[in-house]
Amino acid sequence: MQPVPSPANTNRPVEYAGFWRRFIAWCIDAILISMVSFIVIIPILGLVGIGIGISAATDEPEAAVGFILAAIGAYIFSIFVLEIAGWLYFAIMESSEKMGTLGKLAMGIIVTDTDGKRISFGRATGRYFAKILSGMIFAIGYIMAGFTQRKQALHDILASCLVVMK
Repeated sequence: MQPVPSPANTNRPVEYAGFWRRFIAWCIDAILISMVSFIVIIPILGLVGIGIGISAATDEPEAAVGFILAAIGAYIFSIFVLEIAGWLYFAIMESSEKMGTLGKLAMGIIVTDTDGKRISFGRATGRYFAKILSGMIFAIGYIMAGFTQRKQALHDILASCLVVMK
């Protein structure tokens, strides 16, 4: 299959983003997402610690257990919210006019469809959830990006996307 023309210059073939460039972009995004996660999760873990302290300091274990259970419920809820935030971060950024997350933009790469056009929010959502399959079985779906002709990972193939140099 021939490379698709670049959206900026139809005479120049696309340069596909390689595995390592994509991996570094993912690391940048992971660091950003982790920083937000810590801001949300640390106070909740502090509440669990307070509940444990109350349990140790009082003769009313029921109150402490209720406090701890509420904090654990809040922790589980925050993980759910953070997963939704991660999905929205990737789907909104990759379907936006920027065509990539902050990590991808820092590495000079963007996500396109197979015609070199911006992807829709729906396609970006499908690509995000297809990453679950890419991560299964020792991340072979991600590693595929180092070996396929157009440097596509499994989730790119499933969503009919390309990751290319900007």
